[in-house]
Amino acid sequence: MSDKTLTRADLVEAVVLSVGLPRHEAAELVETVLQELSATLARGEQVKLSSFGSFGIREKRQRIGRNPKTGKEVPITPRRVLVFRASNIMKKRIDETIKADRAKANGANKPKPKSKAVSKPKTATKAASKTKTASKANGKAKSSAKKTTSRAKPKKKTASSAKSSGK
Repeated sequence: MSDKTLTRADLVEAVVLSVGLPRHEAAELVETVLQELSATLARGEQVKLSSFGSFGIREKRQRIGRNPKTGKEVPITPRRVLVFRASNIMKKRIDETIKADRAKANGANKPKPKSKAVSKPKTATKAASKTKTASKANGKAKSSAKKTTSRAKPKKKTASSAKSSGK
C-alpha cells in the first residue's frame, strides 16, 4: 500500500495527461468540481458519484460525553458531520487490489526452483544421495576429497629413526 496522498496537483496532472487540456485549464476544472461538491454538501444535499460512492451530511444530536482523563461528564453540542459511503463497484475494486497486492507479496517470498533438475522425484533424490555418499567414500567428490585427504599421514621412517627403533 502506498503512503502517498492524492492531492489537487495530482488530480490536475491526471486531467492533463488523460484529456490533454492545458495545465491552467485542468486546474480550473478540478477546482470547479471540488467547489461544487463542497457547496452542495454545505447546503445539506447528498452528492452521488456513479461507480465511486456518495457523500452526505449526518445530523448528530446533543449528547453527554466523558473526559477520558478526568472522567468528568461534558455535554457535546449538536453538529453536522460529513459521511462517505463507497459504492459496491468501488468496494470490489479495492478488494481486488488488496488481493492482488497480497498475492504479489506472497509470491515474492516463495523460492522459485532454479531448474528442472532441482525438483526431482523423491526416489531419484534418494538414489542421488546414495551415489553422493558412495563417491565421498571413494574420494571422488571434490569437496569430500579434501576432507578425506586432510587426515594426518604417517611419517616416513628416516635413517636415524630406523636405527633407534631397529637397534
